[in-house]
Amino acid sequence: MAEFGAHLTSATTDNRPSYFEVLAQESLMVTLRPALSYFLKVFAENQPAQFGRLHRWSDEVYSILDLILQHHFLTKTSASFAENFYSLKRVAINSSTSAAPSISEGLPKREHWMSLALLVVVPYIKLKLDAKFQKWTDESLDLNDRGRQTMKKYKKIFLALYPYLHLSWESSVLVYQLRYLFKQSPVHSPFLKLAGVQLQYLSKEDMLLGLSSDAILSADSSLKARLLYYLKRLVGAVAIAISNGLSVGVFFLQFLEWWYMSEDHQSALAATSLPIPEPPKEREPEYCQILLPRDVTLCPLCQKKRTNDTTLLTSGYVFCYPCIYPYIKKNQRCPVTRYPSELSHLIKLYPPDS
Repeated sequence: MAEFGAHLTSATTDNRPSYFEVLAQESLMVTLRPALSYFLKVFAENQPAQFGRLHRWSDEVYSILDLILQHHFLTKTSASFAENFYSLKRVAINSSTSAAPSISEGLPKREHWMSLALLVVVPYIKLKLDAKFQKWTDESLDLNDRGRQTMKKYKKIFLALYPYLHLSWESSVLVYQLRYLFKQSPVHSPFLKLAGVQLQYLSKEDMLLGLSSDAILSADSSLKARLLYYLKRLVGAVAIAISNGLSVGVFFLQFLEWWYMSEDHQSALAATSLPIPEPPKEREPEYCQILLPRDVTLCPLCQKKRTNDTTLLTSGYVFCYPCIYPYIKKNQRCPVTRYPSELSHLIKLYPPDS
């Protein structure tokens, strides 16, 4: 109890959490999404039939679990999971600062649903927009001039506007944080401003209320009360275990992955110690599907001096990157040997004189 309410012994009467506390509670949730995605990736690699689809929909799975978790904590504690972990609560901005409502009263309905949407839905949409921007940017870089002209108009508009929208949003976050740091604003984030809430420490009454409710439930001999008590304890334990266990588990899985990769690396080094066979002195007519240039510095596709040298692992031939990328993407085979190939088989080369 003394540790949980350490801030109550502070000499200051300011009920605002410090700048570092609000940043710490935000960073708590940042690691959970990539941790869950990494777990699903490991399971999908070992059991693709059972977990492959879950890995492809990892963002949606996380958002559903996050929605359930945040709704529970907003209902029971008037705070998100991370905020409650740091003994904070959400209070409506228009409420009286001299007598802030306790967590038993809960958030007003509008503030509750706005908080839930801004905690779960908006980050999910932002994540998808970032992924779409990255995908369309890569596609626009791989297209030639003619391809860029035929690119969908809405994609061009999105690629042109989204960086400015992203910059505007990040700038507003920075402004709010600076204003909160210098006590010019009651909130440190535009999310809280839009939700109409501000963060405050849990009061002594809030903590006593939580302890007294637990004591009443534990002392109640009725089956329903005991079930509610143990269910509440179980949800809290599971939530904390998820936040801590995912981070520790990901570290352990990454250690195992590094360990096995080091063994594979040793095997690869042993394989490369074998003597390199001599290259063929003559080209087989049935082997080559296109006319190869005699000059080895020319690209087999465009028959010109290579630019951005790129080798295809399935055959070992070197091409221009602007030539081989669209060819593999369209035909999925080597243009010389017709071996089945994918974009992941393309490796860019960086000669010493480049």
